[in-house]
Amino acid sequence: MAAAVKTPISGAAASLFLILLFSVLSSAQSYFRGETTRRNLSVELNPGWPSPSSRPPNGELLHVRAVGDNDTLHFLFCSQGAPTLLLVHTNTSSSSLKVNWKEFVSRNVSGSLKVEPESSVLYSSATVFSRLLEYDDVNNTAEPTSDLFPPYELGSFLWSRLVLSGPSARLCGVAPDNATFANGSLCLQLSVFGEGGRAESWPRLLHTANSSQVEVWLDGVLPRATQSRFLLELQAVGGAYRPSRVEVQRSIDDEFTPSIFKVSRWLSSENGSSEILGFLQWKPVASRGRDSSVENATPCHHSAPRPQSSEDTARASGLVRAFYAEPQTVGLNVSFGLAGDPFYNSTRFLRWTVLIGSGSPPVESFSPLVLAIMAVGLGTPMILLVLGGVYVCIRKRVAVTAAAYQPIN
Repeated sequence: MAAAVKTPISGAAASLFLILLFSVLSSAQSYFRGETTRRNLSVELNPGWPSPSSRPPNGELLHVRAVGDNDTLHFLFCSQGAPTLLLVHTNTSSSSLKVNWKEFVSRNVSGSLKVEPESSVLYSSATVFSRLLEYDDVNNTAEPTSDLFPPYELGSFLWSRLVLSGPSARLCGVAPDNATFANGSLCLQLSVFGEGGRAESWPRLLHTANSSQVEVWLDGVLPRATQSRFLLELQAVGGAYRPSRVEVQRSIDDEFTPSIFKVSRWLSSENGSSEILGFLQWKPVASRGRDSSVENATPCHHSAPRPQSSEDTARASGLVRAFYAEPQTVGLNVSFGLAGDPFYNSTRFLRWTVLIGSGSPPVESFSPLVLAIMAVGLGTPMILLVLGGVYVCIRKRVAVTAAAYQPIN
């Protein structure tokens, strides 16, 4: 009786196909992992302000409360001085905000804004949009040196009233007594999310229910030189655990932002441990057009984070002064445009987006479209290889069987 003939190639092909299938399923699971958590959002403008018909002097305060099963995220967006987003994470679903408005508007007393009970606070961090810097890129190197113009101090801007749309708010401001802002403005758009997903506007950042998004755009401001470029200064403020390091994560999937294979993450951790408490995350790209299309994309890069004067930050931001008794501040600059890119004067528009949240930042993975292409492009050859191996096995077995039994004459 003839023995069965085995071909090594069919076994290896089958193993490779199973490994590929497992990898695809794991990637799909990872892609949807951030969309399971949901939070109930409530929005309140100027909470506890005694005169609802009027606005507080020198700026407004927006409170978005995001309640989970057993914790709460408090997002506080304030225009008293430099625009500031304060994020407070508590370990209870019943924590609340308390504002002493008399002390808050005076901007010289710490503790006028609290999240209670104070013992429930797990993590807090404030992001201050402190300054806008402009320089004349005479040599088209995109490297600001001594050609910096006097900075625009956002703490002294004249800010409009907050325009609300659900858990989103828009804030626009102009520099006082400055002709360059005669027909232009600097605006910020805050969006808070109740569940995971991806933003509709480009660059379509992936978000979770533990994060918020801030879009910053400069529209119609007259440049002070024909070859002007801009930088935005950010300051991260915290207590014991302020954001301290910036990591660059690489990816091979650029479906939503073609040619951009990186994500920058400004992380906060406990005494340098691997556990991430909070983050700022952005793609190193901005838009030079209002339609935010890929054609208007321009790269951007950031400086290394450096300690800043906490006293200067507290003077610039009313929210920082009100919440932190002993703030610790780290700052960095995000510069827009690389050598050879068009200057700001070409469109007089610039838009950049950053994600701000608690816990670990969302991780970009392969999208369903890319997974489908991988399955078709790589899975089909594997299936054909396995079927080919099976066919060869059958043919060889038939041939051996035919040779083993000869007719008797």
